Amino acid sequence: MTDRVRLSKRMSRALRHDPGRLGLELDDEGWTSLDALARGLSAPGNPVTRADVEDVVRHGTKQRYELDGERIRARYGHSVEGRVELPVGDPPPALFHGTAPRTADVVLQEGLRPMGRQFVHLSADEETARRVGARHGGRPVVLVLDTLAAAASGVVFRHGNEDTWLADEVPARFLRRVD
Repeated sequence: MTDRVRLSKRMSRALRHDPGRLGLELDDEGWTSLDALARGLSAPGNPVTRADVEDVVRHGTKQRYELDGERIRARYGHSVEGRVELPVGDPPPALFHGTAPRTADVVLQEGLRPMGRQFVHLSADEETARRVGARHGGRPVVLVLDTLAAAASGVVFRHGNEDTWLADEVPARFLRRVD
């Protein structure tokens, strides 16, 4: 059996950031052939089957991927051209964003921007935001977003998965630091 975590990371890179590295082409909404992905992920002596890829999708705790018949895509996190359109949703009253201490003041002045991704990523709870922010090194700063006020002003929220919400950008006036 293929190591799910390692395979998921390779799938993420291919479907979010660098499909050409595996000889893949994504359509305008990020879809590619499930069989082509499995072939691209395979290496001599280390084949990856369609069942391996489907297993990662089924058992992934973060619901990063989506299957549609013979196609697969990453649901969010893209830095490639095109735009994954996910359903607009009504988020909870507060969402969170974890960031590095060195960028927190800039974000609080200028707001959240996608910074090379298609969307700004927001977490449904403070602990998830803290874990995400910790990936940037050091003790993260967690920001809380007033989604009701932001939505009333026109910010559109999309549901990425159970823990992740997405927005095009978030103006600074809706953010504050969690103490």
